[in-house]
Amino acid sequence: MKQIIALGGGGFSMEPENDLLDTYILSQAAAASPKICFIGTASGDADSYIERFYQYFKQMDCTPSHMSLFKPHTRDIEGFLLDQDIIYVGGGNTKNLLILWKEWGVDRILHKALAKGVVLAGISAGSICWFEEGVTDSYGDGLEPLKALGFLKGSNCPHYDGELERRPSYNSFITSDELSAGCAADDGAALHFIDGKLEKIVSSRSHAAAYFVEKVDGKAVERKLKTVYLGINEGKGS
Repeated sequence: MKQIIALGGGGFSMEPENDLLDTYILSQAAAASPKICFIGTASGDADSYIERFYQYFKQMDCTPSHMSLFKPHTRDIEGFLLDQDIIYVGGGNTKNLLILWKEWGVDRILHKALAKGVVLAGISAGSICWFEEGVTDSYGDGLEPLKALGFLKGSNCPHYDGELERRPSYNSFITSDELSAGCAADDGAALHFIDGKLEKIVSSRSHAAAYFVEKVDGKAVERKLKTVYLGINEGKGS
């Protein structure tokens, strides 16, 4: 299976006291105790971000590692990444992430990893990157549309309820045809794609949701998607 799990927000970096989304990601790997690699390119491989990853996942039943493009620990990036069970991409500047990945060939390697059955996951920039397009603040002056890897069809908007301008900007870009129709996810919601199809939406917060947004009769129209809360009310959806 080709699996991608795109988080609108949440996980170890945003809600370290809530392990629901990260436990869900770990459970999707074929291995009982998976090897999980963090890629922090979008944050400039910030030491504090990488350390938070290790602090969190060392408590879980897995083997954590990270891959840095700023301080590479191996020349065999392809071999290292293809040996993982899960690759988890952090947030930050999506534009810089895409440029650096292309220069280093990481985009090509991740496509191979996906085909091999490695679970690809990520938050914010690590969510946008898998789609054809997304909404980014990479340019530092408001939100703009951005072309991404295209592993998944359509567009993506993370932090749909967590950042004030995300929802209106995404709707505006779809209305103006600057972005194609796509999926938006609240903080705490994750989109789980299998073989390119959205199979399930899960959340770590009972109110978190995801939406399909498209242009209808000249306006952006949201359709709330069924979301499974991973807490005590799991299975009820919304």
